[in-house]
Order: sequence, then C-alpha cells, then structure tokens
Amino acid sequence: MKNAQCKKCLKKFQQKNIFTIQQFQYRKIPTYKWSLEYFKKLGIDEWDSLCENCMIEYSKKSREEWNKLKV
Repeated sequence: MKNAQCKKCLKKFQQKNIFTIQQFQYRKIPTYKWSLEYFKKLGIDEWDSLCENCMIEYSKKSREEWNKLKV
C-alpha cells in the first residue's frame, strides 16, 4: 500500500487512512457548502489528504468558527 502525506502536518501515513474534507458533507452543521468555503480560505481543497488527528482538529475548528458566526 502506498503512503500518503497529510496536507497540514506533513506526516506520512498509509493510503487506506486518508481523510478529506469531503467527509464533512455528512454533518448537518455547519453545512458542506460553508465548510468548502471555510477550508478554501485555509488553502485546503476538498481532495487534499489529511491524517486522522488533523481531520479531528479541523472538524473542531470549523465548528467553532461556524458557532461564532451564528451567535
């Protein structure tokens, strides 16, 4: 199995463990459309590879930003 590299931390990991922001399309809040725009501002494309830890971190940060806008 090939190695992949996380866009954020640059850590290499097994290709089978790739996460992308496309997985955010399954959460209701924030919306996927908003998430795409948010990550675009961070320089992350919907097909960029992320490791599990960075994916969790981005998930938390994006939800916090969404909540700030909606308060």
